[in-house]
Amino acid sequence: MTFWCEHAWLPGGLAAGVRVETDAGRVTAVEPGTTPDATDTVLPGVVLPGLADAHSHAFHRALRGRTHDDGGSFWTWRERMYAVADVLTPAAYEELATATYAELALAGVTAVGEFHYVHHAPDGGRYDDPHAMAGALRRAASRAGVRLTLLDTCYLHGGLEDGSYQPLAPAQRRFGDGDADAWRTRVEALRSAWAGADDVRVGAAVHSVRALAPDEIAVVASWAREHGAPLHAHLSEQPGENRAARSVHGTSPTGVLDAAGALGPRTTVVHGVHLDADDVARLAASGTAVCVCPTTERDLADGLAPVDRLAATGVPLCVGSDQHVAADLLAEARGLEEHARLRTGRRGVLAPAAVVEAATAAGHRALGWDDAGRIEVGARADLVAVALDTPATAGTDPAQLALVAGARDVRTVVRDGRTVVRDGRHVDLDVASALRTSIARIWDLVEEGR
Repeated sequence: MTFWCEHAWLPGGLAAGVRVETDAGRVTAVEPGTTPDATDTVLPGVVLPGLADAHSHAFHRALRGRTHDDGGSFWTWRERMYAVADVLTPAAYEELATATYAELALAGVTAVGEFHYVHHAPDGGRYDDPHAMAGALRRAASRAGVRLTLLDTCYLHGGLEDGSYQPLAPAQRRFGDGDADAWRTRVEALRSAWAGADDVRVGAAVHSVRALAPDEIAVVASWAREHGAPLHAHLSEQPGENRAARSVHGTSPTGVLDAAGALGPRTTVVHGVHLDADDVARLAASGTAVCVCPTTERDLADGLAPVDRLAATGVPLCVGSDQHVAADLLAEARGLEEHARLRTGRRGVLAPAAVVEAATAAGHRALGWDDAGRIEVGARADLVAVALDTPATAGTDPAQLALVAGARDVRTVVRDGRTVVRDGRHVDLDVASALRTSIARIWDLVEEGR
């Protein structure tokens, strides 16, 4: 197919009148300064590369709009999260994740990184198919029309408290594999089972320094290095995590990851809200990326990540939806600059081009899709057309669109040359209905279990 873009965001910046030719899901030609002809599919507005959601917990979508009645904290919110996790079956999770990923597709997302730790049955027992829950997520992503990086998460302890690692709580039993070697064996089998697929990658994740001891982190990091796979880790989302790490290990969570060999160019740490100067220097020196999730960090009162200091030291930045308090990657990317403004009292910490980079190429790199996130010859044919004539965007300078547009302004989404969203609607799913049905079913299961 051939697409004609009124404006397109190319590696060199915004260009007008861009014809993009594609074949077999790849970009084969890019020609700015053209006019449309009768054979072109015309994409008005600004066409961005596909967006990448670098940090998702799909089942958290069931919590949206259901955790605000009693205030509380991150830790009390977590109890409701566990209640939802406890009732997930492979079938229920596939249904919910399909709708969740389809909502992301409506927002322009063409690749999602699922930080996946709901591995086993609720009592910790094993399904006959050890990859039943992972398979549910893969089928969900395929039906929703997004590529998937499954960040298979090692989660072995219930917390780091009172000077030691605690056993998994009953609500966490299904997350654990027993030990790091058992996790390694399972994820290696999953990687082999999915080898050769073009729409899915298997990466690794350290849940946090609260859930893994340093020697266990080293096992996960070693597996990721061995396979050249992405490695992700929650990091310093809450001050309590920092205090516990310093009490037990004598260093920050960043220092724990560093000593365990978990930092590096293929590593992405998530949140990084409570980082000190030494933490930022370690991340910069190792080439580690940081995935910031602004809507979640506001919703859970986590705080403001030091985007200004990270950017100034060259730390790569990407964004994620995390608990899906909103499915709007453009808003997440804009949140990088907005949070930096709140921290520093000045505007323009990140230029519009840096905001676009975080939502596109940087996110794809963090997920192991080095051939996506750019509109250039040889790249995957992922195109996201954002309207310039909506109430939110009318009158906007196209070069500054990333600072004002949101999911509501996305009109067309093309992934690997296939149209997934047309005229603001998913081509295969009634997304609102699918969300309503799947979430109602989840909460019925929660009520049955009480």
